[in-house]
Amino acid sequence: MSARIARGSSAPRSRAKPAAKSRGNSRKGKSSGMLGTLPLQGDMVRRVSWWIFIGMIVALGLAVASALRVPDMIGEAVGEAGFAVKRVEIKGANRVPRVQIYNVAFDQPSVAMPLVDLDYTRERLLRFGWVKEARVSRRLPDTLVVDIVERRPAAIWQHNRRLALIDAEGVVLEPVKLDAMPDLPLVIGPAANQHADELARLTDAAPSLKPMMAGATWVGGRRWDLRFQSGEVLALPEGEESAKRALTRFARMDQSGQLLGRGFVRFDMRVPGKFIVRVSREPGSTVPAAPPKPVPSTDAPDPATTI
Repeated sequence: MSARIARGSSAPRSRAKPAAKSRGNSRKGKSSGMLGTLPLQGDMVRRVSWWIFIGMIVALGLAVASALRVPDMIGEAVGEAGFAVKRVEIKGANRVPRVQIYNVAFDQPSVAMPLVDLDYTRERLLRFGWVKEARVSRRLPDTLVVDIVERRPAAIWQHNRRLALIDAEGVVLEPVKLDAMPDLPLVIGPAANQHADELARLTDAAPSLKPMMAGATWVGGRRWDLRFQSGEVLALPEGEESAKRALTRFARMDQSGQLLGRGFVRFDMRVPGKFIVRVSREPGSTVPAAPPKPVPSTDAPDPATTI
């Protein structure tokens, strides 16, 4: 019985655990995936390293070339081949002495056309008072073209017993001799040239008075005294807008009552709402028959006229 049972025994066979097998397969898959990406990463590292190496070689070559003056040597070789500065063509220069422009254009470390420093040449030209703008260019094979834009004289500046020609921006152009003064307004006082543009705007606001102006004095760094060819002085208030309104009113008063040329000495409009007139007290001077008629102001009460 026992033997039969032993032979006919159908005891269950042991089976492998599927979970353990699954874990083994997943580890194997991950490791194979990582190994598969390593060659790609290695190729990328090699490419980056190769480009870094090439960049280092190029930088080293440029440094050596600069140290050995290779660009200068190439430029000089080009110059010896016929591309050297031989002529300078000047445009737009009427006041600037041409010899000064030639001196700047030919004063180069090298006359080889590729080595001419155009920007530095332009900067040196801008140092001349008359030069407002300058352009320098090459025209192969051997010509530098210098195009000059000159400033326009607008007034004569008197300061410290010296006369100088200035433009509308107050830039000093050149000295002026007393016996050769051009027919331009005279501005007087410290820093008066720096306010020449303000004076130009004032006179533009009263075009009827502009031809009769002889000069202006910048007083105390704050305001203008205008002097007319007939000898009168007009004291304007501080501030550009206030001075512009006062000058416009004075122009209307002159058109209606002819203030200029009647023997008055000074008109004072510094105090808002007042118009003060002074006549000469010198012997023989003629007192005007009637005071000027004030013109009503739109921004202040009727000015009081005092003689």
